[in-house]
Amino acid sequence: MTPLILITGASSGIGQAMALHYARKGARLALTARRTDTIKSWLDAHGISASSYELYSADVANIDSMATLAQDCQKRQGIPDVVIANAGISLGVDSSERADLDVMARILATNVMGVAATFGPFINAMRARGSGTLVGIGSVAGIRGLPGHGAYCASKAAVISYCESLRGELRTSGVKVVTICPGYIATPLTQNNSYRMPFLMQADAFAQQAVRAIEAADSYCVIPWQMGVVAKLLRMLPNAWFDKLLAGRPRKPRKTDSAQ
Repeated sequence: MTPLILITGASSGIGQAMALHYARKGARLALTARRTDTIKSWLDAHGISASSYELYSADVANIDSMATLAQDCQKRQGIPDVVIANAGISLGVDSSERADLDVMARILATNVMGVAATFGPFINAMRARGSGTLVGIGSVAGIRGLPGHGAYCASKAAVISYCESLRGELRTSGVKVVTICPGYIATPLTQNNSYRMPFLMQADAFAQQAVRAIEAADSYCVIPWQMGVVAKLLRMLPNAWFDKLLAGRPRKPRKTDSAQ
């Protein structure tokens, strides 16, 4: 039977690129975002048949909303073969600013709890079936903390650890857990970055490699591989050297900065 792929955050960026890649492979799609009208227009523009997908409007940070979505998806399309928890937000924060703590709470709710809320409603059904793949989108930013980027780095570090824990829990169930950590990908999340982004990759090239990693059930994959090498080297650096290396580096724009 044609595989069913569920992707959250499918209205832009790597979620959109992965949806297009799977569509071209002939997969059925369950696409989730807060802005389903954006997805519909994009799908129509690419000539993707309406019979091959269903659209679901939900906020991944709302646990009850995601539970309802999962019930709806299983009723309309069945149990997904692959669930990709991709939805996320990225903003700089200054912890000394009260308003930024609210921003941080929203980032953690979306990027961390959103992954658990996406996976959770499908786990028992996949376990009962004895197959399925849960894909968490982490980031190389989760490997070491970057100044001004604490909320995003913390959220992606949590995603990496959460997926590792879940992988161990589901080890004998037939359900696979894959963690994919993108480096710098050309998407709306990175377009406002004011600093150099080494090995910047186009979203369609990322999607091609990510789908290969998912099909191979790689437990952990950094894309592009060069960023994996850089991340490992940074992880090995003593703190004093790491801090000196990043001294004076431009920070991720805060919400107030990007609004100006």
